[in-house]
Amino acid sequence: MKKKKWIFFVAPPAIVLLIFIGGEVVEQLWNWLAPALFGWRQVGFWQALGLLALCRILFGGFGGHGSRPSGFQGRMAERWEKMTPEEREKFRQGIRSRCGGFGAPPSETKEPA
Repeated sequence: MKKKKWIFFVAPPAIVLLIFIGGEVVEQLWNWLAPALFGWRQVGFWQALGLLALCRILFGGFGGHGSRPSGFQGRMAERWEKMTPEEREKFRQGIRSRCGGFGAPPSETKEPA
């Protein structure tokens, strides 16, 4: 446990540095593109940091979850693997019937009369 003690001294400055770099990148990109393309005003560092936070809230960016599926996705993938091809097709048909044909192959879609 003593070997990882250094992380408590390195992590906080690294986080602050990453936040600063993110704010600077957003500010520079905004001030380079938005005024020229749309005629919008330039933004300062704190406004850029606010935009970055707002985008994180609205769109959930920055990842951090890796490629590990969520609980529902993992359970569904496990069920899917255990299904026979007939059960899979029956499942697909059930989904298509509930979704109004959305996702159905082109040969199965109904043409308007």
